[in-house]
Amino acid sequence: MQDFICGSLNGQEILSKENFLKALSRELSTGAGICSYFGKKESDGVALFAFIMRKSGEIKSLFCRPCGIMPSLTAFYPQLHLFEREIHENTGLMFEGHPVLNPVRYKKSAVAASGAFFRVEGEEVHEVAVGPVHAGVIEPGHFRFQCFGENVFNLQIELGYQHRGIEEALKGGPDGKTIKFMETAAGDTTIGHAWTCAKVFEALAGISITPRAAVLRGIALELERMANHIGDLGALSGDVAYMPAAAFCGRIRGEVLNLTALICGSRFGRNFIIPGGAAFDIDKELGEEISHKLDLAFNDAVSAISLLWERKTVMDRFVNTGKVSFDDALKLRLVGPAARASGVNFDIRAIYKNPPYEDFELEPLTLEGDVFARAYIRFMEIKKSYKLLKKWLSFMPEGEIFSQAP
Repeated sequence: MQDFICGSLNGQEILSKENFLKALSRELSTGAGICSYFGKKESDGVALFAFIMRKSGEIKSLFCRPCGIMPSLTAFYPQLHLFEREIHENTGLMFEGHPVLNPVRYKKSAVAASGAFFRVEGEEVHEVAVGPVHAGVIEPGHFRFQCFGENVFNLQIELGYQHRGIEEALKGGPDGKTIKFMETAAGDTTIGHAWTCAKVFEALAGISITPRAAVLRGIALELERMANHIGDLGALSGDVAYMPAAAFCGRIRGEVLNLTALICGSRFGRNFIIPGGAAFDIDKELGEEISHKLDLAFNDAVSAISLLWERKTVMDRFVNTGKVSFDDALKLRLVGPAARASGVNFDIRAIYKNPPYEDFELEPLTLEGDVFARAYIRFMEIKKSYKLLKKWLSFMPEGEIFSQAP
């Protein structure tokens, strides 16, 4: 942090508290989204770092060393809600005017121990508590709902019951174990996190991966995406007690995961991505086997998922339930399928077009932001992943799969 102490961070101006807040507000008011916003304790205060993505895809960074209390911007820009809470939790910095400055993670939370949960009073108001132990494979978390009939007035979330200290373990890196921590940060996103980590390594080393390595990574990522969306649709089926699609999707998700195991020996893609490229190749024979089995899994997935759209009992529970409007999605800065289900046409693959996504194009959909929209967007994502996989498996660039890093 020596550069920071001297008044700059890689040439970036250190702003006063007032100018930091003005610059942050100006960026967010023009439609930019917060990528990361965090604080670091210093001997004489807390350093604040904000990284913002503009509509063009450009990343803007802002740095500040505040003194004392910071005014909260959450009321004006709801996307800052969790960021401000986490900064307060980790550094003790107060955000004056924040609506609910509770901790984000359980490891430092006294809320559960003290019973200081938010309550809605009223004779017919009821409270529903869920977790932290769940019957499925999702991460542990405690969720407390304040309800009146079908309406949920407040949801309080307590996370981090299995906090493993990954952020602390990463200090002093990057090194050989960094990418291993990233692979296991979330069990269903091994490839996504490992690829992101590898890109950081490669940027620091000043190297680019080969076209073949990029395609190999793309294949692994789209298999992971496809498996997750099939699993999610199965979970949605179970949530509305439609068990045929739930059972089918559970099996089919396993078939897609098995395709990743054919490549690298791990169903979740562990050890597949390494800084500089990929650790495993796909020869012509293996490519043909994967392509054939992919066809079978995809056809089964389409048949199973189509059952959802044909059942009135399912659609009655999906349509007009849990609506998130286009405006609210923008205010919250939703991303990914959740954003697209509310009509926000946003996908990192289409913005940056990094290899092998040079030709990736979004297909705009007009959806209503309800549960049906979030389910249907997953169905469309499965079709998109299948199309990409078939293209890459049919034609893979020649060359090496690894670029030596210094």
